[in-house]
Amino acid sequence: MQILYFFKDLISEPAILMGLIAMIGLLALKSPGHKVFTGTMGPILGYLMLTAGSNVIVMSLDPLSQMIEKGFHIKGVVPNNEAITSVAQEVLGVETMSILIVGLVFNVLIARFTRFKYIFLTGHHSFFMACLLSAVLGALDFKGISLVLIGGFILGAWSSISPAIGQRYTKRVTDNEDLAVGHFGSLGYYLAAYVGSKVGKNSPSTEDIQVSEKWSFLRNTTISTALTMMIIYLIAAIAAGSEYVATLSDGKSPYLYAIITGLQFAVGVAIVYAGVRMILADLIPAFQGIATKVIPNAVPAVDCAVFFTFAQTAVIIGFISSFAGGIVGMFIVGITAGVFIIPGLVPHFFTGATAGIFGNATGGRRGSIIGAFVNGLLLTFLPAMLLPVLGDLGFKNTTFGDIDFGVLGVIIGNIGAWMGHIGIYIILGLLLTILIIPSIISNSKEAINNIDIEE
Repeated sequence: MQILYFFKDLISEPAILMGLIAMIGLLALKSPGHKVFTGTMGPILGYLMLTAGSNVIVMSLDPLSQMIEKGFHIKGVVPNNEAITSVAQEVLGVETMSILIVGLVFNVLIARFTRFKYIFLTGHHSFFMACLLSAVLGALDFKGISLVLIGGFILGAWSSISPAIGQRYTKRVTDNEDLAVGHFGSLGYYLAAYVGSKVGKNSPSTEDIQVSEKWSFLRNTTISTALTMMIIYLIAAIAAGSEYVATLSDGKSPYLYAIITGLQFAVGVAIVYAGVRMILADLIPAFQGIATKVIPNAVPAVDCAVFFTFAQTAVIIGFISSFAGGIVGMFIVGITAGVFIIPGLVPHFFTGATAGIFGNATGGRRGSIIGAFVNGLLLTFLPAMLLPVLGDLGFKNTTFGDIDFGVLGVIIGNIGAWMGHIGIYIILGLLLTILIIPSIISNSKEAINNIDIEE
């Protein structure tokens, strides 16, 4: 059991996972010892920086959520992956860990023997998905080995398939770098890119916004982020009232507290950017060793925050647009379904920002705004649809947040409820068919859809 927990912790720690992948790649390239050491430490330290920045962002968003809830009198279910997973571990701990390990093995085998050569490196999201699968399959009366093998195969298959679905959009975001999306908000990003391609004809990029000389300081992403978030925090603080904000500020002036917290948010974003640059500087060259020696033509699928540096203005535009979509969706679902899905600022920031980046890549400013807005709507609709299929977890005041969790959970849960276990076996057969067919159709050894996009 201790070994199982050790491997669960190892696989759930993206920093170590990225470092190990980089080390394997550098060893495969027969790099000298000092380069192996520095190339291994770079991604580890970079991801720890990314995590530190993300933690600052999350801590800054928590009081903002409370002020919005108080100021605008909103109560309901808050989608949050970390919260629902912590609740689930009380009853699903062993099943989740087992699915996680089996899923990683399947992901590597699929990358080695099929054209879906995407190595999913975002370990904590794999952990969240393993938890979702254990809950949904458990609610359908799967137990023991069958639960673990079925859940592990679905996790490994989706970890390989989801990066491939929108890889042509991802190549446009990264200007043809060999990176893929390793994040289970991926369907929202690809949909945002598709929407952008339809609504954003001739719309200029978010990164080309013209600013007069006296406002040139706004070109500094950290400063513009800080100003934007200070305004949002002050509005929320005014709505919540100084007496309530004082209970959050530990005696500090409520409005000064709002300003400082908004600035801390901007600092968190800056740390994320720095960590991402450090990851990419070492991980991509090292991954050439994986691609050439261990798993030919492998492509790293990485966390959504890695893409923030490719369109930094779109990050803020996407966040605000996605949150607006979440508010609109909250009232639609509240009126039609009788449950309020309160927009969670953490999923709306990270997935909304990424949706804004993908929408901008295909449709400029209009694509960024509308694509992220659609992402925000789905971040409300899908959690509401997911609640009934989670068994006992569906009665908590939180649920899974990102879009892939909602899509897979709703499909698996409803097909299982309709057709029983045979429906789940049909899903497994479809996934296996999807994985095999590209290798039958083409003799190419390249990762499917990983094609450079011409400008």
